[in-house]
Amino acid sequence: MNSKPISGTWQRGEYSISTDPARLDIELIHDFLSNHSYWAAGRSRDVVARSIENSLPFGIYKGSQQIGFARIVTDYATFAWVADVFILPDHRERGLSKWLMEVIIAHPQLQGFRRWILSTRDAHGLYKRFGFIKLHRPERWMERPDPNMKESPDYWKK
Repeated sequence: MNSKPISGTWQRGEYSISTDPARLDIELIHDFLSNHSYWAAGRSRDVVARSIENSLPFGIYKGSQQIGFARIVTDYATFAWVADVFILPDHRERGLSKWLMEVIIAHPQLQGFRRWILSTRDAHGLYKRFGFIKLHRPERWMERPDPNMKESPDYWKK
């Protein structure tokens, strides 16, 4: 399999989804993640840029204006992690997050995996529509927080 992601574009009315990294508005993505999300509060612009460079990115656009984003961290063989999903507030309640997940799940390079994962505080209903369930054996999963992490996501707070 080609390890380089295939670029693609999907159209629905005035909206489009693209995996072309050249179209991404890194400033908009950084601003949303760092200043408006609960999971990436304080994330630096450099970390946002590196995370995108090492993932398969999906931008959502109204015309040429980016209005949403998601990225998939994957080895293109066995595993995918859905990360940093958002739709700007002015464009919510239009089915765009559902459409985004439809496009991601159907992407030709994201097929046949043993496992997909994600973490969410408040969008369980959305992801259940696409077959996501609670961790089957959470006792087998571990994580290692970096004590020097500069971000302050809410899940590390007690």
